[in-house]
Amino acid sequence: MDTASLRLFVLACECLNISAAGRALGMAPAVASTRIAKLEHLLGAELLHRSTRKVSLSSEGQDFLPYAREIIAQEDAALAALGKGQTKIAGRLRFAAPSTFAQIYIAPLLPKFMDTYPDLTLDLHLSDAQFNLIEGSYDLALRNSVLEDSSLTARKLADDSRILCASPEYLQRHGIPQSPTDLQGHRLIGFRDMEPTGLVSSDGLASEFAPNRAAQRLVVNDGMTQKKATLDGAGISINSLWLVHEEITSGRLIRVLPDLAVADQPSLWLIYPKSNVVSAKVRVLIDFLIAQIGSRPTWLR
Repeated sequence: MDTASLRLFVLACECLNISAAGRALGMAPAVASTRIAKLEHLLGAELLHRSTRKVSLSSEGQDFLPYAREIIAQEDAALAALGKGQTKIAGRLRFAAPSTFAQIYIAPLLPKFMDTYPDLTLDLHLSDAQFNLIEGSYDLALRNSVLEDSSLTARKLADDSRILCASPEYLQRHGIPQSPTDLQGHRLIGFRDMEPTGLVSSDGLASEFAPNRAAQRLVVNDGMTQKKATLDGAGISINSLWLVHEEITSGRLIRVLPDLAVADQPSLWLIYPKSNVVSAKVRVLIDFLIAQIGSRPTWLR
């Protein structure tokens, strides 16, 4: 199989433009279009849907994309082992991350990363909503959850300890919960489509944080909005320690039921499609983030 055509296909998936992908690889638009058509004929499947306005990835293309990337990564690794091939880190790297964490911890690091790898284009997708890594054609993603998808490979960036908290003003007006059952009589702040969160006490007793069963609830879909609403006295919420550690230290937020812990404490994972070879551009970003953030998280200092 022609790896030049595979590189063209992967790049076309990233920019959703066959002509632009071809130009980036030194091909005329007509040549690029012909190469994609020949690749589709060889595979017996339409990989890209074309229209007069745009190009989109077909379901077959979504299934084939991770394998195309792996073949390219294998070729690059083989050439590198022989001291040949591309030695500089270049191209486009599509990285998805929770917007709240990225704004606080990743965005300030971007100038240093870009200075280190000036030939690499970093294409960021930031959202606190859940997303599908493979369907979105991302090279790498940061996920703050319990990792369950067996089609993905992950490296742990850091622990993501979560705590219940509220503002002093809210607790003064509405009282301090003395037991988990008291939570249901309070205003609770939760994420959209949030399932009840399991809690466990130091003596092993289980309970839940369930905004959908609270006397009142506020529903959000953004971590920074949840934090601000909690600071402004809207209710009790579960927040990541990396988001609220400064407010807890200063007393602007108070831990609620500090004896309780989230039963399934998630972690911050750097995830990518399962492959025998990690491309150089993905590897350097993983190593950079672990060195800058994961080696000693600021919220644990």
